[in-house]
Amino acid sequence: MAKSETEDVTENEDVTENEDVTEAAAAPEAEAEAQTQAPDEGSLEPGGRNRRKQRLGVVVSDRGDKTVVVLVERRFAHPLYGKQMKRTKKYHAHDEKNEYRMGDTVRIIETRPISKLKRWRVAELLNRAEAV
Repeated sequence: MAKSETEDVTENEDVTENEDVTEAAAAPEAEAEAQTQAPDEGSLEPGGRNRRKQRLGVVVSDRGDKTVVVLVERRFAHPLYGKQMKRTKKYHAHDEKNEYRMGDTVRIIETRPISKLKRWRVAELLNRAEAV
């Protein structure tokens, strides 16, 4: 029985040594992942400085100078009954070149206050409206 006890002990020692090796090998990988996930000043990570809200919507008015009104629709389930509901909101967005027209689908991004109502700017055109 002495041999089997020593064999068990050596097997256990081998297991603990292997665990130590795998833990040591995993530690640099974990550090590398932590370094890549750390938010930088200019990153778009959730804690980053340049994280801004974005919305998709349709231009419903382009009458203002350098301004468009964008209708954004959000859909959600009713908290109690679960039925799908729609809510819409209009945002005044800055359009520097007056290039967006009614019916265009655009992406708007939150920005500093530009005027009394404008806190958004048009980032990009997603779909041009059909000419009638």
